[in-house]
Amino acid sequence: MSDPGVVRLLLFRVGRLVCAAEAERVREILPRLEPTRIPGAPPVVAGVVNVRGTLVTVVEGWRALRQPEPQPDGEGGGEGGGAGGRGSGTTVLLEVGAGKKVLGFTVDEVVDLVSGGGEGLDRRQALPGIDPTLVRAVGRRAGQLFVVLDTDALLTPILSS
Repeated sequence: MSDPGVVRLLLFRVGRLVCAAEAERVREILPRLEPTRIPGAPPVVAGVVNVRGTLVTVVEGWRALRQPEPQPDGEGGGEGGGAGGRGSGTTVLLEVGAGKKVLGFTVDEVVDLVSGGGEGLDRRQALPGIDPTLVRAVGRRAGQLFVVLDTDALLTPILSS
């Protein structure tokens, strides 16, 4: 049985922003999947993919978090340039809402899986570059700040669109 005082987080990077999602919400981590576009879908929805017989809606992480568009591989230079091109990255399958609907969320890279006491997280809802309504907490790893996303607040509106 898991210890309720321990927080397990999957850390990932979207552009220059390091984010986290509760590990219990992560169904699977896959290489970036090439979705089939859905006509009339909101721009944040990249499309759908077939994951072992189940159609999964894929959300562009950079669009959902209002980050700059990734540059194609080899362009952009400097920190964060090049690695986030459309052909690279990872798709994280997340369970969303009470119905545990699975959505794909594209990220530039998975950084780490961390666990620790919840006291290491600051419950403030402010970090430059992200909408505070999407932030559950802010943490620090190796001197770098990261945001724990409220995945329901971020992704549930996409389910209804």
